[in-house]
Amino acid sequence: MIDAIRDALAPLKGRSFQALHELAPHQMNALLDLAKMVKSEPEQFRTRLEHKTWALVFEKHSTRTRVSFESGIMQMGGNSLFLSSNDIQLGRGEPISDTAKVLSRYVDGIILRTFGQDRLSGMAEAASIPVVNALTDKYHPCQILADLQTVREHRGDLKGKIISWIGDGNNVAHSLMLGAALTGMHFRCASPEGYDCEAGVIADAKKIAAETGATISFHRDPQEAAADADVIVTDVFTSMGQEAETAERLKIFEGFQVNDQMMSLAKDDALFLHCLPAHRGEEVTASVIDGPQSVVWDEAENRMHAQKALLLALGGAI
Repeated sequence: MIDAIRDALAPLKGRSFQALHELAPHQMNALLDLAKMVKSEPEQFRTRLEHKTWALVFEKHSTRTRVSFESGIMQMGGNSLFLSSNDIQLGRGEPISDTAKVLSRYVDGIILRTFGQDRLSGMAEAASIPVVNALTDKYHPCQILADLQTVREHRGDLKGKIISWIGDGNNVAHSLMLGAALTGMHFRCASPEGYDCEAGVIADAKKIAAETGATISFHRDPQEAAADADVIVTDVFTSMGQEAETAERLKIFEGFQVNDQMMSLAKDDALFLHCLPAHRGEEVTASVIDGPQSVVWDEAENRMHAQKALLLALGGAI
């Protein structure tokens, strides 16, 4: 098993990880296989990052992303440096390419949580070490590795499963659509008019879906998207940086709340996912997120295991 995983992921060694569509379907599945192994057999990987240091450069607030990366690196024998934009010259206007070149002389990899995808791309282009997307306004790929690992744990093979996104066509929706396409799932997205996923991301996902047998569909009616789904996923209606739009968004997204009635439309054993933090009473009710179909705490834990697998692959340490 480990030899097959190592062979599949060997081309990722030394590469940056900006978005899921950079992966081939077999590599996506191999990463999920490795994440499962890392979680179930942690002793095998205790020293795989020994003498390696990863810099966490964060321009946005974080709980799960920061702690899961720092803990995961430490648990594999590595070191991490947390660098907020307030701590380094990046926050005073140093070009991101200069920061990338300097950090490349000091550390073995960079984990960047930032705003525009162009900032991530600029760092990856300038760096001579792997750069990992820990969230941009366009994508959140590490979250989806954890999401799909969680669905696998609870429902087995992903291929053919229906996964329904209810809410804003944001960075998490983009990455979930790509992850579903890579694993052969049927992705449905329900969003209000004007809050759709980006056309370019949809095109990338459909190209992958044509290869894997996945389907991708878009709906204005969230109940239509939820019908007979295996998994229901949502996120806050107002993402970081959009706080001024909160009141307007709450009106626009009225009817998109994942509640008991909406969950009743899905399969009886449907799972509920949320990347967190959650606003109970807005995008989801407490009865759902704290109820028996919710696997959000497993999902949060799996951020660490999935990211461990990713760092092992990029570092060639499998």
